Amino acid sequence: MKQKGKLYLIPNTLGSDDLNTILPQGNFDIIKSIQTFIVEDLRTARRFLSKAGHAGNIDQLEFYVLNEHTNTSEISDYLETIKLGKDMGLLSDAGVPCVADPGAAIVTLAQNAGIQVVPLVGPSSILLGLMASGFNGQNFAFVGYLPKEKNERVKRIKELETRVYKEDQTQLFIETPYRNNQMFESLLTQCNPETKICVACDISLPSEYIVTHQVQDWKKRKAKPDLHKRNTLFLIYK
Repeated sequence: MKQKGKLYLIPNTLGSDDLNTILPQGNFDIIKSIQTFIVEDLRTARRFLSKAGHAGNIDQLEFYVLNEHTNTSEISDYLETIKLGKDMGLLSDAGVPCVADPGAAIVTLAQNAGIQVVPLVGPSSILLGLMASGFNGQNFAFVGYLPKEKNERVKRIKELETRVYKEDQTQLFIETPYRNNQMFESLLTQCNPETKICVACDISLPSEYIVTHQVQDWKKRKAKPDLHKRNTLFLIYK
């Protein structure tokens, strides 16, 4: 019986063009050995793979697209290459695959088919932001996006803040980049004065900004960070 290939979960940078300072050298060796990739966006994937060492033969690679527009009924054949004995890579657009990122459906298929899934080391904005916040790293929850509708968003913020104090649990969430400033103002308006907010923005980039203050201290600051269209993680804790 032919041995199956492996599914490698390949992290990307969080926006940095310098792959060598963000990703381990071992990742590049694995990436260059793979000819078939599952990606979110073809253009982004081609650019990354070229920088990672596939320069000159990008057109010879095989790509499957998996993003929010992909019908899950279409992905059942994506892993046929692995079943034929060849390795495949699941590549994230930014950060690590399957964490605040598409890909879990493919990994589920691989696990169900008895395919070895190999996660590679790379940057996760969630973990990097938590590390630098000073908040509880023993008990935390990433809750994704909060509701867009104002009343529902306020209700959700209150729920998360309650969880902070009742469960001693750090709460992490993100927002669509063009609504970051509005989210930050909502947090300052709705959270208790003693509650701590960490704003973790542009992680690993030259413009990186990771700052923690109590709400009352954030309000006293004359100049607040402009988060518009910047990749930002929000964290709250007591």
